[in-house]
Amino acid sequence: MHPFRKHLEEIISLTDKEFDFILSHFEHTKKRKHQYILQEGEIAQKEYWIVNGCLKSYFFDENGKEHILQFGMENWWITDYDSFTNRAPSTISIDCIEDSELLYITHENREKLTKEMHKMERFWAKKGKLGRIALQHRILSLLKNSSKERYELLLKQYPKLFQRVSKKLIAAYLGVSRETLSRLNS
Repeated sequence: MHPFRKHLEEIISLTDKEFDFILSHFEHTKKRKHQYILQEGEIAQKEYWIVNGCLKSYFFDENGKEHILQFGMENWWITDYDSFTNRAPSTISIDCIEDSELLYITHENREKLTKEMHKMERFWAKKGKLGRIALQHRILSLLKNSSKERYELLLKQYPKLFQRVSKKLIAAYLGVSRETLSRLNS
């Protein structure tokens, strides 16, 4: 079974014809390590589903410190949702940590597909809810957990991430210095 179909069918059931129709609204692309898929200030034209690879969404503060909002790995979705939805300049950048293979849908095709196929409207509604829950968990963790607790939770939830992402990037995601991360890791 196509991995994208398997992903969709975690939420909605599809016939072969329906899957082919959905897939016809997506494009396939490959990106190299360190290649941007979105730069701050651009309007996000595409929403990406990660076939394979690893990406990060991030911004730099006024002191030049990198803050990572999200990592994206296989079967995850990534874009600047504010920019993609509201057609506003992006406040984040997204680039590839590894060579990556992606499926993407443009804003126009997503709107069209949602109107033409209510199953996809339900799919994105459910994915949106799950994304808001994950964001709520992340914010609560940042506000109430110690650095050590955040590190242990990330390690428990995504052990493979630690094999794929540098300690510097893990530190930027957790909101700690590289030195603090080294102490947490010992």
